[in-house]
Formats: sequence, C-alpha cells, structure tokens
Amino acid sequence: MPAAERPPASPELPPAVARRLADVLPPDRLLLDPADRLAYGYDNSRRVAMPQAVVLAQSVTEVQAVVDACRDARLPLIARGRGTNTTGATVPIHGGVVLSMERMNRILRVSPGDRLLECEAGALNGEVQAAAAKHGLFWAPDPTSAVYSTVGGNLACGAGGPRAVKYGTARDNVLGLRAIAGTGARLTTGCYTTKGVVGYDLTRLLIGSEGTLALITQAALKLLPKPETTRMLRAAYRDVEAAAAAVARLMAQPETPSALEFLDGDAVQLAQAHRDCGLPAACGALLLIECDGSHAAIEQVVAAVSAAAAGDGLIDLQAARNAAEAENLWAARKALSPALRSLAPKKVNEDVAVPVSRLPELIRGVGALSRRHGIRIVCFGHAGNGNIHVNLLADPDDPAQMVAIEACLHEVFRLVLSLEGTLSGEHGVGIDKRDFVAWEIDAPTLSMMHAVKRAFDPAGILNPGKALPADPSSTPPNPEP
Repeated sequence: MPAAERPPASPELPPAVARRLADVLPPDRLLLDPADRLAYGYDNSRRVAMPQAVVLAQSVTEVQAVVDACRDARLPLIARGRGTNTTGATVPIHGGVVLSMERMNRILRVSPGDRLLECEAGALNGEVQAAAAKHGLFWAPDPTSAVYSTVGGNLACGAGGPRAVKYGTARDNVLGLRAIAGTGARLTTGCYTTKGVVGYDLTRLLIGSEGTLALITQAALKLLPKPETTRMLRAAYRDVEAAAAAVARLMAQPETPSALEFLDGDAVQLAQAHRDCGLPAACGALLLIECDGSHAAIEQVVAAVSAAAAGDGLIDLQAARNAAEAENLWAARKALSPALRSLAPKKVNEDVAVPVSRLPELIRGVGALSRRHGIRIVCFGHAGNGNIHVNLLADPDDPAQMVAIEACLHEVFRLVLSLEGTLSGEHGVGIDKRDFVAWEIDAPTLSMMHAVKRAFDPAGILNPGKALPADPSSTPPNPEP
C-alpha cells in the first residue's frame, strides 16, 4: 500500500476493554491483529482509518455487551455491514471498535399473507429478494450494491435505488426494528401491521441515522407483490433541457414508471465510447424508462408513458420487445461507472436531489458552474425522484483543478438548496457532507437533533463524527488507552 494511502496508526485497545470483550467473544470473532483489523477500516469512499478492534457479533446479547463495554470506556463504536457506503460512514476515523454485522445474517421468517419478511441486520439485500421472490414478493430498496450490501447497511443509510420512484425508499418499506441504543437499552420500534400510530415513529428516525443513535440488529420488512411483467423504453433527446422537461411531464401523469434514469450528454458520450450502445449520434441526453404492471394493463401504461416522453427535443424512442433487448437498452447506464473510473483519477460523486419540477433548473445551473470553474461535470441518476448524481471530474495532480473543484462543489450545494433540494438523496452524509449539514438544516432544528442524539447515546460513542456536525455541548469519546 502506498504511503499516502496507509491508514493512520491507532492506539491499542485498552487492556480492560480487551478482557471484557474476550469474556463474551471467542478469539476468532474478536480481531486484534492489525492485519485483520485493516480490512474493516475502509469502505467504498476509499477513506481508510484503523480500528482498535473488530468484533464479529452473532447475537443480540453480544451486541449489547459490546455497546456496554464501549460506553463504560467511552470508546467509539462503529457498526458495519459490508462496507459499500460511499460517504465514509463506516470508516472509524476516531479509532475504537468496529462491530461487523456480517454474521448476523439470518432470514428469520417470511409471512406472505402479511407481506412481511423478518431478518437480521447482516442479511444481504439480494438474499432477502430471493427469499421474497419465492412467494411472488419483493422488497423495494434496490441499490446498485444490492447483491452484496446488507439490509442493516441499507437501513442505516436510507437506501433507495431506481425503483424508489414508484415504490419508495427504505423508510417507506420497513414495519419495525430491533436495535441497541448507545445506553445499552434494547429497543423495539414499530409493529407488524401496515397501520399503527401508537407512540413516536422511532423506526423512521433510526433509518438513515447512520448508526449514530442505535445499532439495528433486526428488521421487519414490508414486502410488495412482484409485478406480472415489465417493459423497458429508451428515449434519446437533443439536449439535457429537453430530457429534464420530459421527466417533469412523466412524473405529472398518472402512470408512474417503476424506474426513470437520466444521463446527460457527457454521460451518454462516455457510455457510448466505453461500449457501443447504439445511441443516435445527435443524442444529447438519455432517459431509461421502465414500466411494470399486469399483463392486461401494461400496453396502456407503456402508451401513457410514451406519450409523456414525447415532446420537443425527442430524437428517438425505443421499446424493448424482450429481456435481451431490455438488457441492451440498459447497457448505456451500466457502462457509465466503468467509463468514469477509467477517465477520472479524482471523481467527486454527489447524490443531490431537487423537486422534479426544478430538475431543468438544476441541470442548467450545473452546466453553468462547469463552464465557470473549468471542471468537467457528468450528471446521471434517478430522475423520477429528482435524485441526480453530480460527478465532478478533476486531476488530483493539478493544484489549480483541486482548488476549483472544491469551489465548484460548494456552488453546486448552494444551487441545490436554492431549488428547495437536499444535499443527499440516498448515499447519506457520513464524513463527506457532515460539514455542510448546517447549510440545509437551521440552527434550532439542528439543536433538537443533537438533543435526540444525546438521549439515544449520552456518552457519544456511536459512530462519532458522522451524519451531524459536532455538538458544541458534548465531549467526544476517548479512543486512547
């Protein structure tokens, strides 16, 4: 590992904590060797920090014991799934203990009549989908990492994915949770029914809190019936303004697409260069539109969506006749990430979101910022939610570009907020956006959020330094022995 990428050294685990953890965990699930710990010190953000210990929990009792030990020693405690997060949310920047949920991965029950699946936090999204599919059901959140990301990680970051446009995000598809607060208390939130208003909605509070309030150990997921059939459309437009206007039309009519993905002109060119996707030469922006429904109604849905996609600037509209053609239409979107990785040694990927009606303004504004700062920006994402991945590309060896990219990013955030948007649609805050949270959330509201954090985690041990800016009234946990 090059010197610049090596994680900073961390102090050894305090002996008293090590003994306490060893009392409840076998040696093969309490990792103290630096070589073992390193694998749990980074995530998909490419940030790295060395934890003082790693715990592979297998039961709620073990999770509770780890929370108690870390709380008493005021040692940071970071819950982790499979490390697919892109904002540094699971990187142990203050050392401490990383608690991996990977071995708490059981699917506990599926109740088709109740459209319910109950699982442990470490169960993979893909395994949940396979279990639900046996009963003609599915769980709505479908992030790109679904095959190898955990349900607990999906919930901690409030994951969505392309289908969120029709079926909602994690917050919309969970009935209840079991979790351990920073106090060590075992929490049970929500209920097993789709209606329930008793008490405060702690389920939705914990979802998206990035493990800063409590460690989710189990979830009751709300399942949905799988549609009988799907149909894929690809609409090529003259420019991004025409495509953005089409998104607004598509979302204003009654037949909601099950996926609505947007690629700007640069994204189209990069994808086409990486793999010939058969796009028209004049294509300046692209929409990938998926429709679903019953066999009897699908033609009506496709007709309504096609009519909304048509309009000024439409160059070409193709409909897939079978699964192979649908896969070919998706090829441009799937080719994009590899193309970006090969093009840009420094890529800043922001998952901002604005109201769908403001999407044309966002696209125009980002284009103006790209020209003003001399930074290439590639935009793509989940247009039906107004959730656009704004990728700022720069050469890290060029000091001028690195200064420009930071200034440009700040202006992108200001633009998003001026359009009544939010700085993160699904990736979460983690480390990357923590310092900008106060731009979006006013001081009284932020103060109340800090008070909630103190109630759940009075010692401040749970994933410190993430999700919210520092609370001026609290002291950080101590990673030192």
